[in-house]
Amino acid sequence: MTHPRARRAELASFLRSRRDRLTPAEVGLPPGLRRRTPGLRREEVALLAGVGVTWYTWLEQGRPINASVQVLDAISRTLRLDDAEREHLYRLADVPGVSVSDAGAALEPETQMILDQLAPIPAAVYNGRYDLLAWNRAYAALFPSMTAQSPATRNALWQLFVTKQCCTPVVNREEELPQMVATLRAGFGRHLREPAWTGFVRRLSAASPEFAAMWATHDVARPGNRMKIFQHSAVGLVRTVSTSLALPSPPETRMVVYTPMDEESRERMVWVTAHPEIEPVPAHTH
Repeated sequence: MTHPRARRAELASFLRSRRDRLTPAEVGLPPGLRRRTPGLRREEVALLAGVGVTWYTWLEQGRPINASVQVLDAISRTLRLDDAEREHLYRLADVPGVSVSDAGAALEPETQMILDQLAPIPAAVYNGRYDLLAWNRAYAALFPSMTAQSPATRNALWQLFVTKQCCTPVVNREEELPQMVATLRAGFGRHLREPAWTGFVRRLSAASPEFAAMWATHDVARPGNRMKIFQHSAVGLVRTVSTSLALPSPPETRMVVYTPMDEESRERMVWVTAHPEIEPVPAHTH
């Protein structure tokens, strides 16, 4: 964990560097005379952000003061920070209340094109909480109940733990679920005070004692290649190796590609993709 003094010093340097790169003309201010700084003055940033000059000066000096999300947002807008810079500002200020990836950052357009080109191999994009962000038609054919969910429950962990085991296509749950929870735990360590993360863990723990028990073990793991076996009512078992590929944007997103382990599974993937109307698990009532 970064020492608070080192973090504040880094914050001070970062703010000065962002201030120095802006000219008065870029923010609608006159250039003025006898300007000793290459960019904006501290008092100009404070004025434009609507904060006190003394407070902003202390912030740039690395003093141990508290900054709210609202104030940091105002400074971010004034300094014209992009998403990556804004998230970096929150981290350095120790106010991780807003995650850029949760604030509406969109996938690059090319990402969906890559997903579509992979069909009939299923592929999808998840964030660090296993929220499903994008997918191709092969994935939708194999997991229609997942892609049909509203954004609030379009989450792989939520569907696996809350849906009854007989209604999920994953066969090797005993091996797969602990690994997924351990991967979530590793990501959780970077978002300890973010409501989107803490709220998700709290809700899923309340909805699933099985998840709560796995979460309590504090096991951690990194995303990686794993064997995943799925059951489809029309074609039987589909054996795959899931490969996790980190994406550059939004932060902490990854593309997961489900490559068939054998020729039989490949043929079944092709058939399922061509017949998306067939449910992956037999329809029944409880």
